[in-house]
Amino acid sequence: MVFERDNLVMASKLVVVATVMAAFGYALVPIYRAICEITGINILALGDRNIPGATPKLSANTQVDTTRTITVEFDANARGPWEFKPAQRSMQVHPGEMATVMYEFQNVQNRRMAAQAIPSYAPQQAGRHFNKVECFCFTQYTLEPGEKKSWPVVFVIDPKLSKDVTTITLSYTFFEVGGKTPPAPVAQATDARVGGARS
Repeated sequence: MVFERDNLVMASKLVVVATVMAAFGYALVPIYRAICEITGINILALGDRNIPGATPKLSANTQVDTTRTITVEFDANARGPWEFKPAQRSMQVHPGEMATVMYEFQNVQNRRMAAQAIPSYAPQQAGRHFNKVECFCFTQYTLEPGEKKSWPVVFVIDPKLSKDVTTITLSYTFFEVGGKTPPAPVAQATDARVGGARS
């Protein structure tokens, strides 16, 4: 009798745990969508915005605003011995208009490398209105020695962007992921041993 009651209690607990886990699984999608929308990491949340070209329906707040022109400047910073640059330095776009810029990268080292890029915006508040439909950022890429790549950034500037903002700078910092720290030059290592012997 006690054994059956214990089994019933355990089964009840397992049902509750399974229900909570299922609810949490369903909650992950809107949580992830909100995080991506706030940080601009991914395009998962863009489907609900009805960006021109993304879906056949256009709402009033995503129409192209031809009365405004925003200059978008492109910048690239490389943390390592490789080449990374935008194909063009700037372009002019209307809010709500889809635009594309290419970024070029070359691994000039004699070894394979893995790297990724992280974007930043100036002014900072423009980041909330700079919607990337396609972007190479936040994805790790492996490049062979001497390999060249070109990656597109497809974006739309939200018409809700403050009218005071007429220029936005999109900057990417490209850095190696999981790379080995190069050894110190032999001459420096020798000097250090000699200095240690003298002391």
